[in-house]
Amino acid sequence: MNDWGAAPVIPVSLLVSSARLLIERHLGLAWISGEVSNCTRAASGHTYFVLKDDRAQVRCVLFRMRAQLLDFALADGQQVEVRAVPTIYEARGEFQLSVETVRLSGLGALYERFARLKARLDAAGWFAAARKRPLPTFPRAVGIVTSLRAAALADVLTTLGRRMPTLQVIVYPASVQGAGAAAEIASAIGTANAHAKVDALIVCRGGGSIEDLWAFNEERVAQAIFDSRIPIVSGVGHETDFTICDFVADERAPTPTAAAALVAPDCRALLSRIASLDARSRRVAQRLLENHMQRLDGAARRLIHPAARIEAQGERLRRLALRLARAAGAAQALRRREIAQSGQRLMRLGRSPPPQRTVLDRTRERWQRCGTDRVAALGHRLGGLARGLKHLSPQGVLDRGYSIVTTESGVIVQDTSQVASGDEVALRFARGAAGARVTRTKSD
Repeated sequence: MNDWGAAPVIPVSLLVSSARLLIERHLGLAWISGEVSNCTRAASGHTYFVLKDDRAQVRCVLFRMRAQLLDFALADGQQVEVRAVPTIYEARGEFQLSVETVRLSGLGALYERFARLKARLDAAGWFAAARKRPLPTFPRAVGIVTSLRAAALADVLTTLGRRMPTLQVIVYPASVQGAGAAAEIASAIGTANAHAKVDALIVCRGGGSIEDLWAFNEERVAQAIFDSRIPIVSGVGHETDFTICDFVADERAPTPTAAAALVAPDCRALLSRIASLDARSRRVAQRLLENHMQRLDGAARRLIHPAARIEAQGERLRRLALRLARAAGAAQALRRREIAQSGQRLMRLGRSPPPQRTVLDRTRERWQRCGTDRVAALGHRLGGLARGLKHLSPQGVLDRGYSIVTTESGVIVQDTSQVASGDEVALRFARGAAGARVTRTKSD
């Protein structure tokens, strides 16, 4: 009897997805080397290929956004290194690599060294445009750092001789490939600076692989270029080749021939320019001379004898004097009329009282009436206050038959406790006063 019925049953999709997660978590991102085979590019832009060696193979996919970042085209037969995540394409259950980037085998380490050094020197400011110096417009002597056997040397010399035959050229020989080449290039640059016989320096060689050009990616060469007091033009490789030397140099030329063209001005073009400027200056001078001649002829036609000029100026002066006299007479007549009109207007105003006089009389009468009424009201109020004051004054009380009793010291007696029998007191009446003696007291 078996227990198959009790075993769990899972769908294929769950099995494949579980296997994918297990592979991705266990293996993770890794560098894998092999040969490219069956490389195809879909209409979507994604690239599919097989990565194989002599014992196994695996399908790979490089999606469009990542494929655009490659600096070379993938092709069958290439030995490459891919940075990828091992995974499973669940729709087919196929094991594959999801590729992030690709590099040619054997060049990966060099590319990484190049990128690290470039980033470090860039951060240090060695590539900054502010520190780069302009090349001399008309150099007297040019130095060349390259191999005496390099084809680039012949190209540079030919270009310099064609563009400026009188230019002095000094070659500072150095190996441009292989072991010790970087040290020789740096030493040649230092020698050129020590001699100080050239106005510009060309560092050049022909094209080649990254290994061939690696001497120009060494930091010692970059240091020598950075420390150079002489402006340096880098003409290393072809137009698509870039080295650290290109970024540190004051100018970068796509080829050695272009580097020579940057340093040496074209004497034929200069002579043509000079001839053009000479012809132009001659034309300008001729036009200036013709203009001055015409102005002289015009001045001669306008030239008048001094006596005739004095006569003409005298006639003009007489006309101006006549105009001035007429203008002064007209102005005086206008002033007389204005004065007469003003006098007549003043006489009319003097004969009739001005309207302000009536307003002033009315205001005066109003103030007089207001003053009389105000004085009468104040007199009536003052009489009432006087009557009230008289009614409330001590004299009024005395007039009604009362008297004021004071002690000998003048204190008004208001209570029997202030006097005793036998005390002398004074009596104040409405009219007159009298003295008295207290014979008895009585309290209320």
